[in-house]
Amino acid sequence: MTSAIKQTISDQIVQSLTDQIVRGELQADTKLRQDHIARTFETSHVPVREALLRLEARGLAVSQSRRGVRVAPFDPADMREIREMRLALEPLALGHSVAHLTLEQRQEAEAARIACDEAKDLFTWEAQNRRFHMAIIAGCAMPRLKAEITDLQMLSARHLLATYSSAWSQREDRDHRAIMTAINRRDVETAVAVLRRHLSRLG
Repeated sequence: MTSAIKQTISDQIVQSLTDQIVRGELQADTKLRQDHIARTFETSHVPVREALLRLEARGLAVSQSRRGVRVAPFDPADMREIREMRLALEPLALGHSVAHLTLEQRQEAEAARIACDEAKDLFTWEAQNRRFHMAIIAGCAMPRLKAEITDLQMLSARHLLATYSSAWSQREDRDHRAIMTAINRRDVETAVAVLRRHLSRLG
């Protein structure tokens, strides 16, 4: 098995487990058994171990002595730190992105905005909301910054889906529309200001 194939399988495992954790299908403290995961994906333990290490790095799993790798604890108090980090990093990334977004990238962001507004349930809305927030920073040529934001988005999504379900209702996101209007005008200052205001409202 080549390293490229291992990486592809590892990516699939990471994506699958991430989705299950974020959506609450794998609860906090659930043991992530290497044997079971390897059988599910019909692979060896090598890409499974790589995937679990990546989940730990994302803050979605923890390795505990004598207890193995488990889904990370869920603490609503963590949301304050996540919000503050997103407030610091996402406007920075957007500021470096606006001037460099291609037409195709702007179209992708607009498609995500529309899909977010049209979502009929919380899970769909969250996925499209996350898609929008990542699409608007696609022009930022800072891969480490974008990787950190991706991880924060995942953690934020996990908290949101666990705590916001009863309060969610379909609506048009005016901040998203305002951000896109500013992006299309190449108005960096306004886009960043609206995003900062938008993120400050997170619980």
